[in-house]
Amino acid sequence: MSSPFDGLTAVGVDGTGYRKGHAYLTVVVDHERHRVIWAHDGVGGDVFDLFFKALTPEQRASIKVVAGDGARWIDSCVGRWCPNAERVLDGFHIVSWMTGALDKVRKRLWNQARRDGDENATKRMRGAKHAVLKNPGDLTDRQSATLDGIRNTDPKGQIYRAWQFKELLRTLLKHPVEQARGELNHWVFRASHSRIPEIVELAKKIRRRRPDILRTIQLGYSNAGSRRPTTGSRPPSAWPTASTTSPTSSP
Repeated sequence: MSSPFDGLTAVGVDGTGYRKGHAYLTVVVDHERHRVIWAHDGVGGDVFDLFFKALTPEQRASIKVVAGDGARWIDSCVGRWCPNAERVLDGFHIVSWMTGALDKVRKRLWNQARRDGDENATKRMRGAKHAVLKNPGDLTDRQSATLDGIRNTDPKGQIYRAWQFKELLRTLLKHPVEQARGELNHWVFRASHSRIPEIVELAKKIRRRRPDILRTIQLGYSNAGSRRPTTGSRPPSAWPTASTTSPTSSP
């Protein structure tokens, strides 16, 4: 049989947890042939180095694209072993940055409402985690009702506005690169001025990795193939505002 390392042009690397997050595995996939070609216990630069050491110089030279999250150990390994390859951010992880920031917003406001004894706010936010983190097309009727109810949960509508930012970022990743370029610039500007601490911090990260994100959009590589597929949906048609009293689109 021919080696699975022959003819590699685009690979993706991802660290995944198992045994309830107590152990980690580094997995490398061949994006062109849609298959796993290498896996090893552990995660980090030392582990990823082992993959490249298993390749011949010719096999390493054939790799033109390496996709993964924003981990610096991926950057350093690619620079060391495949200096001519393009480093591409994985679209799945770009969205996961946003969902992580959104969940931090939810937790902060939930804890604040509990400290203030605001029973109405805590009641409206009950079940909000799944409603705001899932794609709109995947929501149950109950989760859709929960999402509709959190628009005015806090005075500045931070949860709902953060959800809008998540949907706008998720959707622009699917657009042609020239269209996405302007939308991404607009997203960064509005997120930077949102006055939502978690979103402002994320905007700094997105701004730093903007060239990598645009390459991701242009080349279209993602490591989410083995994950649960997401359902596309229409994004909010208006940018988030400090006071959101009605939905900008129907989930």
